[in-house]
Amino acid sequence: MPPPLRIGPHVIETPLLLAPMAGVTDRCFRMLCRRLGAGLCFSEMTHADPRLRETPKSRARHDHTGEPAPVAVQIAGAEPAMLARAAQYNRAHGAGIIDINMGCPAKKVCRRDAGSALLADERLVAAILRAVVRAVDCPVTLKIRTGVAPGRRNAARIARIAEDAGIAMLSIHGRTRVEAYGGRAEYDTIAAVKQTVGIPVIANGDIDTPERARAVLAHTGVDGLMVGRAAQGRPWIFREIAAVLRGEALPPPPSPTQVGTWLLEHLDALYGLYGESAGVRIARKHIRWYCAETPGADALWARVCRLPDAASQRRVVAEGFAIALDRAA
Repeated sequence: MPPPLRIGPHVIETPLLLAPMAGVTDRCFRMLCRRLGAGLCFSEMTHADPRLRETPKSRARHDHTGEPAPVAVQIAGAEPAMLARAAQYNRAHGAGIIDINMGCPAKKVCRRDAGSALLADERLVAAILRAVVRAVDCPVTLKIRTGVAPGRRNAARIARIAEDAGIAMLSIHGRTRVEAYGGRAEYDTIAAVKQTVGIPVIANGDIDTPERARAVLAHTGVDGLMVGRAAQGRPWIFREIAAVLRGEALPPPPSPTQVGTWLLEHLDALYGLYGESAGVRIARKHIRWYCAETPGADALWARVCRLPDAASQRRVVAEGFAIALDRAA
């Protein structure tokens, strides 16, 4: 296990981080992942444009009630001044760490010249980073990809720009923008970046098993690891990785009853954050992920995917995971 991760004044004892994922890493999921071994969890991306803040979805994204510190909020945009103001807004609403998104490959983000599209304009990258760092009194971190395309990997130059601007930590997904999530992540670029800068560097991309985590750490020499899609429906992956990195035996897999219990807690949190109607809709994808490897998963999904209310959704989940109804109440 790497030593504790230092991000400004914050000490992250377990340097295993949950990646920001739009529509996934809300407060409900972040708090569950923290309980199950993640050292730090990043919020889903929030757009810097203040006109988008008052939608129900945006208000939920800014709700950090009960969340353990430090709260890490990711912002996205392409205008330095707007991103600086967004950082100040989130700092005033409980953020202890501001993360800047320059890694998202989604077309709807890149069409606005935000996310990983920014990597093509290193001057703009520098302007954004300087503006945000100067705007807030908390650490600012950055998430990037290795470059725009395989022939245009500029992560090392971006890393030096970030360090010069005062960025406190750099997370790198081992793919370029055009690769999106295809193929396999590569880690040579991340290893090279680690040798280039003195700030903490975090490796991200295809870290989906404890064995893979150990191999990536050994190959790159980074200061921590970031897990994204592999945590969907499997938030206990963090404690599995932590055990292996400490040199301990891999913990036994959780029983279906334990998985179902965590899922029900997750569902209750979703209902509480979004309200019953929206919570039920949002819960469906999580249920699908949790039950992906459960015997009878297709039959369970067929029953649960059209249920309109929380009580029915909870009951069917409890039955599918062999949890007595009185325990699921």
